[in-house]
Amino acid sequence: QVQLVESGGGLVQAGGSLRLSCAASGSMFSINGMGWYRQVPGKQRELVAFIINDGSTNYVDSVKGRFTISRDNAKNTVYLQMNSLKPEDTAVYYCKVHALTLSRTLYNYWGQGTQVTVSS
Repeated sequence: QVQLVESGGGLVQAGGSLRLSCAASGSMFSINGMGWYRQVPGKQRELVAFIINDGSTNYVDSVKGRFTISRDNAKNTVYLQMNSLKPEDTAVYYCKVHALTLSRTLYNYWGQGTQVTVSS
């Protein structure tokens, strides 16, 4: 059983900051990567930022220079520092963990989602 616990969402004014956290726990052989996606009603879920084991990161163009993803491997926790937030960043943010299960298969685990609302 693997659990992802997200925190840090909320309401903020444009130009403000929020920090999302996602802690993974449970039975996994290893974690290959961790990241954040977001979704607004009527649209597909999109990648926001992802970080893999060697520290390499990937960001969607719209957040480059404003968002920073980081990871604490000892705590199996990934963070998303969001600065200079814009109303268009409003969405439900989902944590994703790409892991190798105990049966040595690759699997994507998802968090329950946390709402981020940016007011203008």
